Amino acid sequence: MEEKSEELRTALEAMHLANGATLGTWFGCALPDRFLDWRVEYGYLRESVGVVDKNYRAYLSFAGPDRVRYLNAILTNNIKELAENRGTVSLFLNPQGHIQAEIETYALGEELFCISYAMIRERLIEGLEKYIIMDDVTLSDQTEEYGTLAVEGPKAAAVTAELTGVDLGGMAELETREVLVGGAPCRMIRRSPGGVGGAEFLAKRGDIEALWKTAVEAARRHGGGPAGYAALNVVRLEQRIPWFGYDFGEKQIPHEAGLQDSHISYTKGCYTGQEIVERVRSRGQVNRARVSLQFDAAENVAANTPLLAEGKEVGIVTRTGFSPGMNAWIGMGYVRREKAGVGTKMEVAGGTATVI
Repeated sequence: MEEKSEELRTALEAMHLANGATLGTWFGCALPDRFLDWRVEYGYLRESVGVVDKNYRAYLSFAGPDRVRYLNAILTNNIKELAENRGTVSLFLNPQGHIQAEIETYALGEELFCISYAMIRERLIEGLEKYIIMDDVTLSDQTEEYGTLAVEGPKAAAVTAELTGVDLGGMAELETREVLVGGAPCRMIRRSPGGVGGAEFLAKRGDIEALWKTAVEAARRHGGGPAGYAALNVVRLEQRIPWFGYDFGEKQIPHEAGLQDSHISYTKGCYTGQEIVERVRSRGQVNRARVSLQFDAAENVAANTPLLAEGKEVGIVTRTGFSPGMNAWIGMGYVRREKAGVGTKMEVAGGTATVI
């Protein structure tokens, strides 16, 4: 489900270009690569606070009396026990256990609100609708109605408190609340990438530009500013956080991608693809595994570059970036199980790759 023929555009594109941003393609969408200097933006995310455009999302609402039973039967995590205004992250698998989508689900009043990726929206909706058979469930595509931005970094909690009056420390991970930011109604979600508390703001598409300006002004008061995906990519690699469509997708099953502890409930009962997941869990191992890598090459190692041992291919690189914090090119990839141990070295174009 990773491919998308037509590039999507962020709702903030015109404003970004007017402010000097350079755009690139991320998650199938034209998003800011950088605003000025990506290393400065990396510093915002690592040392103060960065504001990130996350308008690559798809938003789906499920209503009707069978909505919980329906989603619980096709997603890997426990939807039935979601408390009001709480969320969970799941996978949507095919019957062979391969990953079709990563989906966040939130219990909001009389609906379940799901967030996924616009680059797979059409195929995802088609796949989800296939399972609505006898269920009293209504799926509404609300992707065109909303936009999202995030604030993250060590000072994100301070910026969030300034914007909303809410203390992030009093919220659970993936808990959501309705807030006002500069007079605009938003839904705030606590997110803590790398263990550092931050927030995402979901707003109506017409309010997203004003929301962005307000958030950036607040970030600048705390020594931060807007951050593009050149910087965010590196930070996520440092945090060992994989990206759907880059580091996992329809070629992988959850255990290969290392998502078995974060995206799956083993007590909820049956769901699509469960038989494969349980078989892998009982067997206790997979033939290949996702790993984090450090390269000794002076130049970037491209995605899809083979990893070799004694001249034979034992893995492949999925995503890379230069880490100022480590002063090295780093990345992710998949390797054969016996090569997945920390410290294992492999050959790669231009040098050596070490599992870190």
